[in-house]
Amino acid sequence: MDTIIKAENLSKVYHLNKQRTFKEFIPAIIGGGETKKTFHALSHLNFEVKKGQSLGIMGRNGSGKSTLLKLIAGVTKPTDGRITVVGQVAPLIELGAGFHPELTGRENVYLNGSILGFKKKEMDALYPSIVEFSELAPFMDQPVKFYSSGMYMRLAFSVAVAETPNILLVDEILAVGDQKFQKKCLKRIKEFQEKGSTMIMVSHDKDMLEKYCDIGLFIQKSHQEFFGPMNEAFKKYEETL
Repeated sequence: MDTIIKAENLSKVYHLNKQRTFKEFIPAIIGGGETKKTFHALSHLNFEVKKGQSLGIMGRNGSGKSTLLKLIAGVTKPTDGRITVVGQVAPLIELGAGFHPELTGRENVYLNGSILGFKKKEMDALYPSIVEFSELAPFMDQPVKFYSSGMYMRLAFSVAVAETPNILLVDEILAVGDQKFQKKCLKRIKEFQEKGSTMIMVSHDKDMLEKYCDIGLFIQKSHQEFFGPMNEAFKKYEETL
């Protein structure tokens, strides 16, 4: 089985301003004090995911889960170590981040598609299925600033899952619309798995992780505590709650 994601001594460090205001910053500069503080978001992770596997990532808020997804998606780069990703990635994280409120639903579909790397001809072919999945046909020529938050997320999700990806990144995605639409989203995710897509899912939901993931990664305070079978990973996580 081919390795599709591999983390080697993967670390991410952020340098944050220590002073909150310009008034606090000037005395620190003049007095030779520290102006920045170091925040270790992830420290020395080592794991690999094979093609077709599904990895569940768990840990308390602030442990580094979302940072890891951003590293896999290529949104940010490692400070140290390496992350190797093979294939097209569909990131179901920060859905709708590329949407413009003044543009219509139709225009935003094409805009988001271009951000994801699709050409116009490809989007022309995908557009009908995107609209059908979103269930927003009557609203596609309205500016998205008039959409409810649920409609906005439904359209963003529908664009993101328009084609079967090699790798699917899912970050607590079930805040998408109503319960009926959530089930539809999960069904689409399951279809991707059945077609051989690799999935990385961040969730606090034990049932969700055990249903959709076969291996687990438990991160605590930026450090890798456990990587292995899903049920064992969640057991380790539960012991810290």
